[in-house]
Amino acid sequence: MKSPGASLRFHMEAAEPVPHHLAPVIDLPRAVAAPSVALRIDAVGKRYPLEGRPLEVLKNISIDVEQGEFVAIVGASGCGKSTLLRLVAGLDSQYEGSIVWQGQRVTEPSLDRGIVFQEHRLFPWMTVEENVALAFGATRVGPAERRERVAQQLAVVGLGGFENAYPHQISGGMSQRVAIARALVLRPQLLLLDEPFGALDALTRLKLQQELQRLWEIDGLTTILVTHDVEEAVYLADRIIVMSARPGTIKRVLRVQLPRPRLRSSEAFQRIKEDVLSDFTDVPAL
Repeated sequence: MKSPGASLRFHMEAAEPVPHHLAPVIDLPRAVAAPSVALRIDAVGKRYPLEGRPLEVLKNISIDVEQGEFVAIVGASGCGKSTLLRLVAGLDSQYEGSIVWQGQRVTEPSLDRGIVFQEHRLFPWMTVEENVALAFGATRVGPAERRERVAQQLAVVGLGGFENAYPHQISGGMSQRVAIARALVLRPQLLLLDEPFGALDALTRLKLQQELQRLWEIDGLTTILVTHDVEEAVYLADRIIVMSARPGTIKRVLRVQLPRPRLRSSEAFQRIKEDVLSDFTDVPAL
């Protein structure tokens, strides 16, 4: 008598297809594709000298970020979340542990990692177009392609027609869009956002959050957002990393399993928001 394995091999190697109702039914385990880890932060620590003594800012931070994932890091002021983002960006190479992006240890800035700060940092004597084009300074992209890509990116962020405007002629929200366009025009694979909407009024912030979600859905960029706005984190992120302070450590990680676009007023949204907020208050989550 043939074993099920032998029978299965026979049917696979047969010249004529075997009718479905005659094929042996064998319960084989399904292969599940493992998620692709784009960024691995492993046991990272950071100290700064203060009055002759080391001040521990980050301690034993370990995070895996999947390709195309949107991760938000929330925490109170002073928990080290912006410091962590600077390390991932390669702006500071003095740290403990390892940060590996696409298989390479991060030790310096790279064009495939774009960063947007809370302040737009536009040069006031340059036009919107010129401020975005600054991103090409360390590249070999020719003038014609630069102009084309700048125009395309400004259109994507809703600033078509404002190419020749100066920063003082546009609003704060529009200036932040310019900063986002400047980070995206090089087509990075990782977008780092350091409280990019923190200095904006509430209505502008809501609008730019919607714009950021739209851009993420278009490009599928791996994105890390640092924010103190819990609602913003719930609205945008696939996962929320909650940090505690002094030194900064990971308190917990929460996956946001809500469909997009997310309705802020929904009961499920509010429940997650209150759950995260409970980490920073004495009020229990709903």
